[in-house]
Amino acid sequence: MTREPVLVVCPGRGTYNATELGYLARHHAGRPELAAFDAFRAANGTPTLTELDGAATFQPALHLRGDVAAPLIYAASYLDFLALDTERFEVVAVTGNSMGWYTALACAGAVSGEQGFAIADAMGMNSQRHEPGGQAVLVLAGEDWRVDPGLREAVDAALLRHGAFRSIELGGMLVVAGAPAALDAALADLPPLSRPPLRLAGHGPFHTPLMAASAQAARASLPASWFGQPHVPLIDGRGAIWRPCATDPGVLWDYTFGAQILSTYDFTCALTVAIREFAPSRVVLLGPGETLGGAVGQTLVAMDWQGMADKAAFAARAAHDPFLVALGRAAQRAIVAR
Repeated sequence: MTREPVLVVCPGRGTYNATELGYLARHHAGRPELAAFDAFRAANGTPTLTELDGAATFQPALHLRGDVAAPLIYAASYLDFLALDTERFEVVAVTGNSMGWYTALACAGAVSGEQGFAIADAMGMNSQRHEPGGQAVLVLAGEDWRVDPGLREAVDAALLRHGAFRSIELGGMLVVAGAPAALDAALADLPPLSRPPLRLAGHGPFHTPLMAASAQAARASLPASWFGQPHVPLIDGRGAIWRPCATDPGVLWDYTFGAQILSTYDFTCALTVAIREFAPSRVVLLGPGETLGGAVGQTLVAMDWQGMADKAAFAARAAHDPFLVALGRAAQRAIVAR
């Protein structure tokens, strides 16, 4: 039987929220990998994922912290990856958004699942080591999910005027970051947008030079010896492809704890390259949640991929034969999961 080629996308921070509480228990209870992740956390004197996921209520002050959110998201995504029906689907490439890069490393086989968890867990703590600053999300796309180039230029000019940064390119959205005064000034100087900027609670100035302390801590504690050849192509936050048998593990380690932390993460470019290069029959978005689905859809619209030229065309395709399948959406999970 010919297997269907799929591109796997690993989500980043902001995807484990109140509706995702209990995600691990619902979908992955009893998995030996989850037990191993719990043992790792317990040995380090931190609450286990089972405890955090099984809390009676979602507590934003706890569950959105980097040292809690990152391991929860990694575990949910990686275990979702292991749940894919590989008899029917062939993973032809893997990419991820921001923190999802660490999950993508493990899904592609460049590091083991346990090493990937240790990386995500450590980076959840390291992400809190930075100069003062934060992030905000700007919605640039119109109702049709297309972006006016003039609006984008005006936003870039405002960021430049005040010393703020493009943090994450996210389809029809842009995550911006910077030091407190720079970010506040840039947000106040933006051209009119369809929605007000959304400040992200608990987020630092990720993917900017202000994260130098986080990068230094990662390099000091996470060894290059963990990194090897990916088993499937891996597309990073610049759109570069790391191929099996053609990757220098030391260079991959250097990117992961260098440029990946300190410069703009272009998820739009990563996804565009992955789709054009590998032409998957579907894009599989791992859980938890499905908030990254909008950015994926907006990127497909910008590409005019398979006739999905606007939001309405994307929705029409999703209604009868979804090109994007989100494991965090109950109605779609059964399409690709065992």
